[in-house]
Amino acid sequence: HVQLVESGGGSVQAGGSLRLSCAASTGTFRSACMGWIRQVSGKEREGVATILSGGRVTDYHASVKGRFAISRDNANNMVWLQMNSLKPEDTGMYYCAGGYKGGSYLAPSAWTYWGQGTQVTVS
Repeated sequence: HVQLVESGGGSVQAGGSLRLSCAASTGTFRSACMGWIRQVSGKEREGVATILSGGRVTDYHASVKGRFAISRDNANNMVWLQMNSLKPEDTGMYYCAGGYKGGSYLAPSAWTYWGQGTQVTVS
């Protein structure tokens, strides 16, 4: 069973930055595709960014391209989401996701494992 623990959320003013972290428990992390999913108020969960095991980024949600950056450190089982130029519409719960099952990388249904989430509030 994979455990994912997010941190780094908080409250920030529009235009500010946050860096989310995800610590993965599994030793198979190095071969795993990882992602960040979010759920903003009143909307269904949506994929934000995904990254392959070798560090290649597969895609970003159109609304965050140019503002967010996903990265990983396989040696330490960590994934990050650097979020810049934050907007109020970025407010929501952000989840680290693992256990890619196939299909669109940005589809929440493509992921097996989820962390507990970390709240991001932009005002």
